Amino acid sequence: MAWLRTSYNQKVGGAFCVWGATFAGFREFVYLLMMADKPSKLKIADREFTSRLLVGTGKFASNELMRDALIASGTELVTVALRRADLSGKHDPFANILDFVDPKRFLLLPNTSGARNAEEAVRLARLAASAGLPTWIKLEIHPDPRYLLPDPVETLAAGEILVKEGFTVLPYINADPVLAKRLQDIGTATVMPLGSPIGSNRGIETRAQIEIIIEQAIVPVVVDAGLGAPSHAAEAMEMGADAVLVNTAIAIASDPVRMAKAFKKAIEAGREAREIGLADKLNAAAATSPLTGFLRR
Repeated sequence: MAWLRTSYNQKVGGAFCVWGATFAGFREFVYLLMMADKPSKLKIADREFTSRLLVGTGKFASNELMRDALIASGTELVTVALRRADLSGKHDPFANILDFVDPKRFLLLPNTSGARNAEEAVRLARLAASAGLPTWIKLEIHPDPRYLLPDPVETLAAGEILVKEGFTVLPYINADPVLAKRLQDIGTATVMPLGSPIGSNRGIETRAQIEIIIEQAIVPVVVDAGLGAPSHAAEAMEMGADAVLVNTAIAIASDPVRMAKAFKKAIEAGREAREIGLADKLNAAAATSPLTGFLRR
């Protein structure tokens, strides 16, 4: 353990102490502030990750820019749409995104984006596994091309099949606490409720439902979709989410590399604040300096 240094401090016997005084007569008081040496790690299935930021690979102006942003973000888990990847091994120059995702640095998370039902999603997952990609799969099924909202019935059906076949399944879902619990019960490795529709950048519009999912969770909760600003990611972490997935907000930024760094910092700050504990909200004001004592004669 390490002692947290504060603005006015003095090291005493290996601990940092804060000294203060009152106007009524000098009197010392001591706060001993303690925090962990290192933030806790994210554990999904049998893997541990230092970063709690998952990053997508769509919408970048170039694969080179995508590669640089991934590195800057500090992520260790990168999702790639299978329909954009060359699984033939022939290095198709028009579908060569996998050439820019270093498997030694990142765990590749294939996703079934574009699948309209459970059958299509399962077929894509099997295709990825047969091509030698990790058997980790981000399960996405959204038949509606306008709002891209996930299909709960088909997602549960596909999840059951893929879990039984040995896949590590990370399902993208609406912020539905009942569905989240059902998916956990069948053995998915996470649940990934949306904050708002994919690519909308509207932030966490489903806060109340996500809070219920977090409360009931027995697997990591990853807030996925709609996070458009680093502050949205920090909010998710402060709520108690285990991780977030970001794509559009980084990819379409005027400087994706700097934006990736901004999300990295926001997630670290939000998680640290959650672990320390946020101050309680009050209905009335509470003075930061005492209003009594020094006024007495």
